[in-house]
Amino acid sequence: MGAEPVRMMERNEAGIARVVARLGERFADRCQVGASIREQHGNTTTWVANFPPDAVVFAESTEEVSEIVKACAEEAVPVIPFGTGTSLEGQVNALHGGICIDVSRMDQVLAVHAEDLDCVVQPGVTRKKLNEYLRDQGLFFPIDPGADASLGGMASTRASGTNAVRYGTMKDVVLSLEAVMPDGRIVRTGTRAKKSSAGYDLTRLLIGAEGTLGIITELTLRLNGIPEAISGGICPFETLEGACNAVIATIQCGIPVARIELLDTLQVKASNAYSNLSLEERPTLLLEFHGSESGVREQAEMFGEIAAEFGGGDFQWAREQEERTRLWQARHDAYWACVAMRPGAKAVATDVCVPISRLAECITESRRDLDASGLTAPIVGHVGDGNFHVSLLIDMNDGAEVEAASGFMARLVERAIAMDGTCTGEHGVGHGKAKYLRAELGDAVDVMRTIKRAIDPQDIMNPGKILPEGLSR
Repeated sequence: MGAEPVRMMERNEAGIARVVARLGERFADRCQVGASIREQHGNTTTWVANFPPDAVVFAESTEEVSEIVKACAEEAVPVIPFGTGTSLEGQVNALHGGICIDVSRMDQVLAVHAEDLDCVVQPGVTRKKLNEYLRDQGLFFPIDPGADASLGGMASTRASGTNAVRYGTMKDVVLSLEAVMPDGRIVRTGTRAKKSSAGYDLTRLLIGAEGTLGIITELTLRLNGIPEAISGGICPFETLEGACNAVIATIQCGIPVARIELLDTLQVKASNAYSNLSLEERPTLLLEFHGSESGVREQAEMFGEIAAEFGGGDFQWAREQEERTRLWQARHDAYWACVAMRPGAKAVATDVCVPISRLAECITESRRDLDASGLTAPIVGHVGDGNFHVSLLIDMNDGAEVEAASGFMARLVERAIAMDGTCTGEHGVGHGKAKYLRAELGDAVDVMRTIKRAIDPQDIMNPGKILPEGLSR
């Protein structure tokens, strides 16, 4: 069982051959057809099989992306955009072959308007590179999904991460985009104005579209000033439910916490071993507060009082930058800590998101489900906005274990949707979760299909992603 088989369409072998030859002649060594590099660009961190493209072209400008897309459109050949390849639901897999456009060389910060708190970047710029560039100007970009993902990819998957509870997600920080459409046209979706009522919101149509409607080639982003004071800490809890309820109460009380992350007991054990920590092996919350010196102190004191009501232990401060960095790096390394727990196993990461009031119920039911299934699977979460992740460690040679994991993931999604939640809070749909979309959104899926058909009638833009039945219906 495991990942469901992909619904294949007939490959346009002759068209693909002509496009590969044409691009090879035009881009020379920037058009790669070697097996290893194609597999690298088809690889995913899921248990979905690798679907490599027929060629990888390293584009260096918007005009080159347009040229490549036009060539593919003439032959009805699929186009798959690629940033850093950190997506988790098979978004970069070339399900039907075609051309992968790698934008990693489009990695320039084009402008910073410090007085307006915004910047303009190319899609291959990573979040860490942008923040390094901004640091001496007293500014930072807040969206932090953990991996050093490209900003174009983060917009395409509507990424969020540890800071989302305070600063929002990619849909909240992208002011406008430049994109290449399926026919090769280059369009701009907006300006640097902080708000607009001018026509359809094409910016947010492309954010989260996972490359199925166009390829992002430039982004205008909101920025924030670096806070006067940043402080964080660790708080262990007697029970998983108590930790979740402390989160709910913290959010409902309006404490403007910047980060509030949950690690269950199994994840704490894994992180201790992998990141050389010495945390108590109990359900644990990692927190960070941003603001003035007095504001940060007041927020932490209020949280401490709430935590005590729900079985929280001593709140341990992490005041020094080096200590905070080490702690948050351990959180970002949670996936790799899981992998190290069971050498030889495949780590399958999945996520759901529910209204904050249902968080404790959803997580505790999921933990009981995992334990009853006999699966090894730590839980972590950006719990301040109801989003949590499960990393299942699966022996892919054990059919019963694979079946148990597949069954759990289906139940997890059903549980979240029944609680008025979503099948994915930030990983995106790709083709890994396309099968759940209709259960969540119903006839809205048909509206999505209508939009896709109108913009991309040949279905060449990252085909097989998001829409569970493609354009066949």
